[in-house]
Amino acid sequence: MICNPYEVIIQGITSDGRTFRPSDWAERLSGILASFGNDQKMSYHPYVRPLMLDNVRCVAVDKKLEKIDPRVFAFLMSFAKDNDLRVIDCRTLIDEVYPNQFLG
Repeated sequence: MICNPYEVIIQGITSDGRTFRPSDWAERLSGILASFGNDQKMSYHPYVRPLMLDNVRCVAVDKKLEKIDPRVFAFLMSFAKDNDLRVIDCRTLIDEVYPNQFLG
């Protein structure tokens, strides 16, 4: 599974179906919160990560971030809104792809 039910996905598709540019926008947006470890390698924030979904660049944002750092969560959601990007709850995506998998 590419995303988790506790994440929201910012998809690099505008409301009129155009692909959002630049092509590395998801890595750039996720990189804002990234850090470098002692090994000098970049690590994405545990609650924000880039991903590809159906050949579309996306950013997954853990819903916990809204409680942990509401300003950062609001910034990410404002970025999506300002750029007319689709935001979808990953639970919805899971239900579309795997209906009836999480019944009970």
